[in-house]
Amino acid sequence: MLIPSINNSLNGLVDLLNQLSNSEYYNPCASLSNSSIGEHTRHIIEMFQCLEANYEAGIVNYDNRKRNIAIQTDTEFAISQIRIIQDSLEKQNKKIELQQIIDGEEIRIDSNYFRELLYNLEHCIHHQALIKVAVLQNATIIVDENFGVARSTIEYRKQCVQ
Repeated sequence: MLIPSINNSLNGLVDLLNQLSNSEYYNPCASLSNSSIGEHTRHIIEMFQCLEANYEAGIVNYDNRKRNIAIQTDTEFAISQIRIIQDSLEKQNKKIELQQIIDGEEIRIDSNYFRELLYNLEHCIHHQALIKVAVLQNATIIVDENFGVARSTIEYRKQCVQ
């Protein structure tokens, strides 16, 4: 269920990117504190890429992302990177250590691949919710009502309707 949920979320992002011009994608948005939809998309993509790139080594530091400007300025390139992520998600669960430097000290926390995928999914949804705030100002863009909404909220809403 985890991989299909990630794919569903990423497909929603692709659907949105297919509706945006590069200018709409990379220009700053006041509703995003002058960041761009592209910057939020790049952040989503690079978190998944960071996990993928460090899967074999088993040590992930999300602060060590590449910050590829092409991802935040070119919708087609961003979509291609999302498709690569989707093609590489299916892996065995294994131990992963999270590494971070906080106040000059290195910390490491035990985790695993599936837990980090779940983290990245939740992180993706969070940034999609921010992106949704920006795109809802444009009446020509169609966004699924569940774009940027947590799975638990979607399930809760379904229960309320019954």
